[in-house]
Amino acid sequence: MNASATTANGHLPVVVIGAGPAGLAAAAHLVARGLTPLVLEAGPAAGSAVREWGHVRLFSTWSEIVDPAAEKLLAPTGWTAPDGATYPSGADWAEKYLQPLADVLGDRVRYGATVTGVSRLGRDRIVDADREAQPFTISVLNAGGTEERITARAVIDASGTWSTPSPIGGDGLPALGEHAASDRISYRIPDLKDPAVRARYAGRRTAVIGSGASAFTALAYLADLAKEESATRAVWVLRRGISGSTFGGGTADQLPARGALGLAAKAAVDDGYADAVTGFRTSAVRRDGDRLVLVAEDGRHLDPVDEVIVLTGLRPDLSFLNEVRLGLDERLQAPLELAPLIDPNQHSCGTVYPHGVNELSHPEKDVYLVGMKSYGRAPTFLAMTGYEQVRSIAAALAGDREAAERVELTLPETGVCGGAGLFDQPQAAEETGGGCCAAPTTLTVGLGVGAPAQSGGC
Repeated sequence: MNASATTANGHLPVVVIGAGPAGLAAAAHLVARGLTPLVLEAGPAAGSAVREWGHVRLFSTWSEIVDPAAEKLLAPTGWTAPDGATYPSGADWAEKYLQPLADVLGDRVRYGATVTGVSRLGRDRIVDADREAQPFTISVLNAGGTEERITARAVIDASGTWSTPSPIGGDGLPALGEHAASDRISYRIPDLKDPAVRARYAGRRTAVIGSGASAFTALAYLADLAKEESATRAVWVLRRGISGSTFGGGTADQLPARGALGLAAKAAVDDGYADAVTGFRTSAVRRDGDRLVLVAEDGRHLDPVDEVIVLTGLRPDLSFLNEVRLGLDERLQAPLELAPLIDPNQHSCGTVYPHGVNELSHPEKDVYLVGMKSYGRAPTFLAMTGYEQVRSIAAALAGDREAAERVELTLPETGVCGGAGLFDQPQAAEETGGGCCAAPTTLTVGLGVGAPAQSGGC
């Protein structure tokens, strides 16, 4: 952008999409830099996605999921950081940190504001002429049904991936019959403390599809339920085989709760509460009376089940970014420079090189995907990674290139990143709690997420 364009657009806000962990951290860093954020949150409160997996315990401690700039913003209000060595639930994270942070930001956070489109003012994605001189225009649908346009100098998309879970099909498409069987299929970790949810799974046979931390959590939950309701059984459906790395880092994991989560899933199988079926890529879901039958692409079919829990990952919603020019990896749907650093075939949370504005830039200047969304379909996200991302971007937008390119972050090694964790056993949370890194892999919170994964969020 040339100097005159910078001057003309400098008074405009930086629009941040999503009031989750990464979005609110971005706003805090922008405020610290003297810039004006405007956070647009589709839900009714801060951390709306995180609240949906509020029953899940993160496998990152409080010390790893509070952003430094956010903490400085909160300090004058009398806010006290929770014990940094303890593991919060998603609900704790939202209520004790995210909402207070949003409250401090005040009218710089708007709820019930769904972004439906992003473009350059007067320029669709085809037009080159004076493109970077134009501010961004953001189309918003408000809770009352009114529409408006907001003009911005930059856009930070921290909307996460929670709203777009991957389907059953081994080919990435919905399996035949998946939609018709939707009354018996869930894409979330069940909250078995809720009586209605508990009744849905108690004494029944449930298929759990997935191989990440969220699937581990669901298996552990169902195993605990089976100890009280003897007819409860789980069938763990994996697209690949079981190997030494299937259950994560175990006792070698530098996030102890994350390692314990994999061990809990292994125990569910070893103790007979879950049967593992490997190499099963689902292509169809068929009705068998009131039950469902999963059919694999090789023709195999499983015995009927009462319920199916699909935890096959999350994917980014890119539909409202169709008029801006993104440079995305063809496999992961992550920024091109970032994708090789986070490829789950090569990396875990701890082997992802810390990164910032350089790796997150796109052909469209001043548009950034951050947090869970920046990782596309990769499940290796940690909340602290998102905080470093937005620190670097805020520095770049403020013109401090040296700070933007200075990356300082040490990540825990080993294990499966992203996903959810066990909520119970508060006295032994450090040893057996499990959890999201800070946003669900189906959650991925690392974290979002945003959970469990990664919630997420990790």
